[in-house]
Amino acid sequence: MTSPVNPIYRDLGTTIFEVMSRLALQHDAVNLGQGFPDEPGPDDVRQAAADALIDGWNQYPPMLGLPELRRAVADHDRRFYGLDLDPDSEVLVTSGATEALAAACLALLSPDDEVIVFEPLYDAYLPMIRRAGAVPRPVRLDPPDWTLDPQALAAVAGPRCRMVLLNDPMNPAAKVWSPAERAALSALAQERDLIVVCDEVYEHLVFDGQHHAPLMAEAGMAQRCLRIGSAGKTFSLTGWKVGYAVGPQPLVGALAKAHQFLTFTTPPNLQAGVAHGLAKPDGFFADLSARMQAKRDRLAVGLDRLGFQVLPCQGTYFLNIDVADSGMGAEAFCRRLVAEAALAAIPLSPFYDRRPDDQVVRFCFAKQDSVLDMAVDRLAGWLHGRVPPRAAL
Repeated sequence: MTSPVNPIYRDLGTTIFEVMSRLALQHDAVNLGQGFPDEPGPDDVRQAAADALIDGWNQYPPMLGLPELRRAVADHDRRFYGLDLDPDSEVLVTSGATEALAAACLALLSPDDEVIVFEPLYDAYLPMIRRAGAVPRPVRLDPPDWTLDPQALAAVAGPRCRMVLLNDPMNPAAKVWSPAERAALSALAQERDLIVVCDEVYEHLVFDGQHHAPLMAEAGMAQRCLRIGSAGKTFSLTGWKVGYAVGPQPLVGALAKAHQFLTFTTPPNLQAGVAHGLAKPDGFFADLSARMQAKRDRLAVGLDRLGFQVLPCQGTYFLNIDVADSGMGAEAFCRRLVAEAALAAIPLSPFYDRRPDDQVVRFCFAKQDSVLDMAVDRLAGWLHGRVPPRAAL
């Protein structure tokens, strides 16, 4: 019998997140591997969703999303970015940002189209692109600053190039794209008539006085960009899987055709909760950024004190360190760390198409301060030859 599995999925291994999470459970480890907060999310947003579940409509909502959520998304993007969107035709609600990305690949790509991506990258991008029959064209960014080389960008933009997939702020590099880099991307997209799918799920997790600037707001880009957001990241409710995509009607309309045959819709009560949340005052979003920046700084100080080179972190949930002085590759470092120090982290090597022998390790700092402190204590004990305590979290 021939293999019943599509070869793209047949050849995929178990994700590094699952591998490290299993090891974390096995070793009773502090888990700074997978990127989610260990907090319940805003009380009022959860209450709005709970009220809608009990008192509201629990049958199929509109395929494009609840009208109140589509209006809330359009209002949010006007308030923060000056974007003028029609909520009836230029906003689509999806079951998480990852579904929006999958729908974009299925709806907008044809076999043998080429897609520019930037490494290190969110690990879902490559299988999504390939399952659509398209070909990823990676541009590798290098630590510590992950700066884009415009010549490397131009070199991969061949005649079959159809799309750019941009993650800004960028997981796992914790990079915010500079004005010069956004200008280079905009110029290339307009010169080569490219669509740009902008994964902006960390838009409200930007630090040190910076503010997120969507590529869609660049001159000449409004008609060729899809902007994807995530309520899970903005409200620390990653389990809800509520995302949204905005853009010109031809692109959003194409996305909707794929969406209707993926999930069709998203739980209406969760949509109602997100609509409530997006209307919260500016101070809520500023406080989210400030709290996460404080957690970044807390972990960075601890890692620096232990002698690690801490790489710049401009946004996201993630802080990277260079472990070259350990004499190990990143994956070996992480496997020993979880087994011997009961601390789980993620190597960056799986975030590349062709895995480099890299020496960069990612920690998630979206955790309680006590968890971050315990992580540093366990790492310190490991480095100094002490067996760390296995206190339950």
